[in-house]
Amino acid sequence: MFEVIILIIALIISLIIVIKAADVFVDSIVEIGLALGISEIILGVTAAAVGTSLPEFGSAMIAILTGSPDVGVGCAIGANIWNIAGILGISAIFAGLITTRRQEVRRDGLMAILTTLTITAALFFIGEISFVVGVVLIIMYALYLWVLIRAQKSSKESEMKYYEDEKKRNLGKKTILMAVMGLVGLAIGCRAIVYCTVELSIMASIPEVLAGILLAFGTTAPEFFTVLTSAKKGLNSLAIGTVFGSNIFNILIGLGIPSLFTVIPVEPITIYFDAPVMVFITLLLLFLIKRGMKLTRVEGVILVASYIVYIVTRLYFF
Repeated sequence: MFEVIILIIALIISLIIVIKAADVFVDSIVEIGLALGISEIILGVTAAAVGTSLPEFGSAMIAILTGSPDVGVGCAIGANIWNIAGILGISAIFAGLITTRRQEVRRDGLMAILTTLTITAALFFIGEISFVVGVVLIIMYALYLWVLIRAQKSSKESEMKYYEDEKKRNLGKKTILMAVMGLVGLAIGCRAIVYCTVELSIMASIPEVLAGILLAFGTTAPEFFTVLTSAKKGLNSLAIGTVFGSNIFNILIGLGIPSLFTVIPVEPITIYFDAPVMVFITLLLLFLIKRGMKLTRVEGVILVASYIVYIVTRLYFF
């Protein structure tokens, strides 16, 4: 019992370290990018989504590379389901209304569903995430970035001037040191999270895949606060964009990068249940948004209810 308490405390502390490290790392990378002359337009397109996804990416990658692939895959897929059905649903309930623009749904929503269909099809036909699948996933993300950069080039002139002014910042040693510290904090924190999760799952006789899904609750904390705060402040594009961008990153990079180093085996339950649910939840979100380019409290309740059905089914029937 004492060992369980210690592991839980260590898990909580590790999550706090990872969330803070991710925040420091992203801020530092943006500063470095600006100082090197990289437009904040490009950095800003994915900063929120990628930054909030670093805990999932780090946890999934370390889990996969240290012999717990089921935890890693479960974390990535579980995080995507929770991001939409849980985080976006809860945010819609609290905010009352989240609006979006048609072009954002067409671009980011289409890429999100294409990503889920690609990984699900790969799992159905291959049964694992191989090197070739990883290369395909990474190429897809590179193409997505290219589309985003092209879209951002049509931004307002006032925004362009702002970003040009921002580029005049000087690169200091403190910024580089903070970036390194953030990266080290992520590595250590994610390794501790994976270790605690695996150990607790063994003690509680929980399958590693399910442990990975539960781990997604903790690692998506940055997304939860970012999306909820954005929605409450009326920053609707940031809220929905963070979810779409995070889900795309989790699969294309979170599973694509580690598959370059090792073949990732996947449990049948993930292939035939979790992945299809991820596709369904993504389609459900697109259907709800398409009706009026908005999410109301009613749609939020529908999303949250769908997550409850999923998690109850996962816990009690598999």
